Amino acid sequence: MKTVYFVGAGPGDPELLTLRGKRLLEEADCIVYAGSLVNPKILDFAREEAVKIDSSHLSLEDIVDCIEHFVQEGKMVVRLHSGDPSIFGALTEQIAALNRRGIAVTVVPGVSSVSAAAACLCREYTVPGVSQTLIVTRCAGTTPVPEREKLSLLAEHRASMAILLSAHLTGEVQRALLEAYPPETPTALVYHATWPDEQILTGTLGELERLSEALHRRESTIILVGEFLKAEGKRSYLYRRKTP
Repeated sequence: MKTVYFVGAGPGDPELLTLRGKRLLEEADCIVYAGSLVNPKILDFAREEAVKIDSSHLSLEDIVDCIEHFVQEGKMVVRLHSGDPSIFGALTEQIAALNRRGIAVTVVPGVSSVSAAAACLCREYTVPGVSQTLIVTRCAGTTPVPEREKLSLLAEHRASMAILLSAHLTGEVQRALLEAYPPETPTALVYHATWPDEQILTGTLGELERLSEALHRRESTIILVGEFLKAEGKRSYLYRRKTP
């Protein structure tokens, strides 16, 4: 069975591409990439003669047809995703469609923007004594969210939270989270983590909608919520001095 490689491009900074991902881009005959979600500098790793196709305006069927065309010609194809393909990457439907056409898929993970956002803030999601759980979610939009995963229900855990693809709905996010989190809960908006135009605004949950208006960014912005942003907690057991 012929194979196509799904590669996570990472959050934006080309140096955060994995070594395996870089090698595959260098070897690829065709790269089908996720439009403006992928830093164009990452495509500089590709050979000049490689065919580069922006998939942002293509349907699922168009993408699969394109990949199949080049694979059947014996070309090495990379499907380049932003961040990590396993998180909101529409990965499952593409794999299923390709498998039905006799094309196998190998997935190469990437650094998620969720990890990059925490790194930009020098914060840890799982601070001892504060939170040992990270919830990664989104608001319902074109893609629905199961009723049991409504923000107001997830907020009841008071865990660390990263909310993607929802910066255009900050008012809705704020109202849902305030059903469980206190208004003074630390909050951050991170736009284009690790890109040259990265922007970060911090404040409290009660200020979230105002912060969003000040940022003037909607796409590629992550909303972080939780006490982990204070960087205060108990000392971990991992590095405690060992007693004889």
